[in-house]
Amino acid sequence: MAASPSVLRVALPVPLPRLFDYLPPLGMAAEAVAVGQRVRVPFGPREACGLVVAHGLAEPGVELRAALAALDDGPVLQGELLASLRWLAGYLHAPLGEVLATGLPASLRRGEPLPDIARRGWVLNEAGRTALPAMRAGKPKALAALLAEARDEDALDAAHPGWRAPLRALRERGLVDGVVLDAVVAMAAPAAGAFQPNAEQQIAIDAIRAADGFAPFLLDGVTGSGKTEVYLQAIADCLARGRQALVLVPEIGLTPQALARFRARLGVPVHALHSGLNDNERAATWWAAATGKARVIVGTRSAVFVPLPEAGLIVVDEEHDGSYKQFDGIRYHARDFAVVRARALGVPAVLGSATPALETLHNAQAGRYAHLRLRQRAGAARPPQVRVLDVRKRPLQAGLSDEALAAVRAAVDAGGQVLVFRNRRGYAPVLLCHDCGWSAHCPRCSTEDRPTPMTVHAHGKRLQCHHCGHRKPSPPACPDCASLALQPQGNGTERIEAELQARFSEVPVLRIDRGSTGHRDALQKHFDDLGTRRGILIGTQMLAKGHDLPNLTLVVVVGIDEGLFSADFRSGEKLAQLLVQVAGRAGRAERAGTVLLQTHHPDHPLLQTLVAGGYHAFVDGELALREAAGFPPFAHLALLRAEARHAEPPMQFLQAAKATLDAFAVEASGPLLAPMPRRAGYVRAQLVVSAPDRRALHAALDAVVPALHAAPEARRVRWSLDVDPVDLY
Repeated sequence: MAASPSVLRVALPVPLPRLFDYLPPLGMAAEAVAVGQRVRVPFGPREACGLVVAHGLAEPGVELRAALAALDDGPVLQGELLASLRWLAGYLHAPLGEVLATGLPASLRRGEPLPDIARRGWVLNEAGRTALPAMRAGKPKALAALLAEARDEDALDAAHPGWRAPLRALRERGLVDGVVLDAVVAMAAPAAGAFQPNAEQQIAIDAIRAADGFAPFLLDGVTGSGKTEVYLQAIADCLARGRQALVLVPEIGLTPQALARFRARLGVPVHALHSGLNDNERAATWWAAATGKARVIVGTRSAVFVPLPEAGLIVVDEEHDGSYKQFDGIRYHARDFAVVRARALGVPAVLGSATPALETLHNAQAGRYAHLRLRQRAGAARPPQVRVLDVRKRPLQAGLSDEALAAVRAAVDAGGQVLVFRNRRGYAPVLLCHDCGWSAHCPRCSTEDRPTPMTVHAHGKRLQCHHCGHRKPSPPACPDCASLALQPQGNGTERIEAELQARFSEVPVLRIDRGSTGHRDALQKHFDDLGTRRGILIGTQMLAKGHDLPNLTLVVVVGIDEGLFSADFRSGEKLAQLLVQVAGRAGRAERAGTVLLQTHHPDHPLLQTLVAGGYHAFVDGELALREAAGFPPFAHLALLRAEARHAEPPMQFLQAAKATLDAFAVEASGPLLAPMPRRAGYVRAQLVVSAPDRRALHAALDAVVPALHAAPEARRVRWSLDVDPVDLY
């Protein structure tokens, strides 16, 4: 009897926990299609792009369809990265096909060809050389002078920030040509002897340099202590050994600043990978890393998936930051997966922060991570003076007290810069009728018991829900009583901006939030426009993360009271981190800094602890509370969510899940409606699963998740599993 034909086991990006068998493409043997290679296959009435993850034999009597084509000459996922993604699928209890797709750039996920990663640049052509002397002074002429010699994107980023707009002008006039450059482009040599580490920095540098194989480090340094300089020294040592380095940063806004600093110091091309790039640019960086051409990669959360065939170092800057967690789709945590990859690759992992996550500090205290401390600011910089302003019974203008406004005036008059921090974008949090009490609620996210206010934008002209994105014009009159007494209540960044522009019209007043930084490199352009001139920045948490503003002498924090009484068990940690990080923007150079914390609760224990003892004093008390309550890092959680148009299907699905979990050594709390019970028209419910032992939690999930996929109740809901959730909302 003839053996069954060989088949391809293909992982497809669908929410099903299984592989799909296909015959090899016509004219090809199964063994000719490698594990990790992309194939295009028929899937129902459509076509899909998947990855071969194994070969096998067809089951007798089962008729299989053939794959349509192998898309590449070899595997795009292989070695350590493929193995780590398999581990991630198991840890998250997620379908392998969806996890592998998450690890690929979007264009490769869609089945598009591998990108051309030849280094390309621009050079002044004959017409440009002729026109250059007569050109008017300005950015196009300055760029044209630079392009007398061919330069690529990395070189232009380092030498002429903001070069894209003037380049477009030169190209439209036919003055420059695109050229293909050599694979390796020489850049300016790094400055020798520019950095002299202090004693604590040298200890950290020596420890990382001495690491042999996998070694996790927590670089715990106060704001302004020179953590980036330690990273740069470690990366330079990595490059000298002929290895690749990956640096994760938490926000897209950090990337231009980090790239400029890294390029200037390292003297090699530094590749960016973040959501501000288009699909082709992201794929080019990913493939350049896979082929070993990219030696230093700096990127945000998804950069954790770049292949590193010659890995030497992984750095996670601001490791505490919540943006490293993916909140939809495959709910991975980039920091944690970076450590997993570093272990698999046998390289050091450096996690840096002035306010480390409690889980990370707990790992350091338990000896799992080496704990490197930087307790003092680098150079001549001194810690800022922090003052708590009691604003009870005091008049407020756009949320600012008279004392805060006077401090802003004094700082600006002294030639300094001011940061007013308000972690709420928009003009005001709610629109209220002063006559009858009506307020604007989102029709898609509100319930009878839990209305969700719509935020006022555009100086009162537009309403927007920050949860589902629903927008509508502000009504001209109250829909309930027809009164014209509609008033925006509370203060957002737009309202504070308007108030300060009116009071300080002689200086630049710049707002930094998602609404003002939507365009490419917009945040860096704001910083470039302000420079070192005196002025005022108003912003959300985007400004709390790692930005170096040497002329910033005053920080005013508005609206912290909302975070003091949250039901989220992590709320204290998040608020403490935010306050310390924002305060750390002040006084980072020679000029001393001051931080004013406005509050109606000046005696709150969290504020008193932070001001008197700093972040680590807060951590000691918070860890004791977490241990007593059985919360992470002393327990391990998974959050099972379900949603549907009506309440019954999610509750029935979660009740079935809880009944299955009762047979295991875990505690299942719920099911209950989520703290936000409705979003975008869907009723949301959840079940919290906890266990003191990680293995017990995963043993239960290993058994329960396959049953959930097969449960009849699952067909009536959208459900997800979040292992190690960072919030319970």
